[in-house]
Amino acid sequence: MAKINENYEAMVIFSQKLDEEGVNALTTKFDDMIKANAENVELNVWGKRKLAYEINYESEGTYVLWSFNSKTEFPAELERVLGITDGVIRFLITTK
Repeated sequence: MAKINENYEAMVIFSQKLDEEGVNALTTKFDDMIKANAENVELNVWGKRKLAYEINYESEGTYVLWSFNSKTEFPAELERVLGITDGVIRFLITTK
C-alpha cells in the first residue's frame, strides 16, 4: 500500500550574490510554499558557509534546511520551482 504522506528534508543553498534581504525574501517565499502544501514544517537557517567546491565561480552560500511532511506529489513541484528560481545555486530534497 502506498503512503499518502512522507517525511522530507529540503536543503537549499542560496547564492552569495544575494544580500541578506534577498535571502530572507527567498526563504520566506519557499517557507510559505512549503507551509501551504505540507504539515509539521521546521525551518533551520544554517547561515553562510564555505562550499566544498566552487559552483558558478562562487565559494560560499547561505544554507537553509526545511523538514516537513507532505503528499508524495509536492516535492516534485518544489524541485521544479527551486530549479527555475534565480539565486538558488543548489538544492536537494530527500525522504527522511
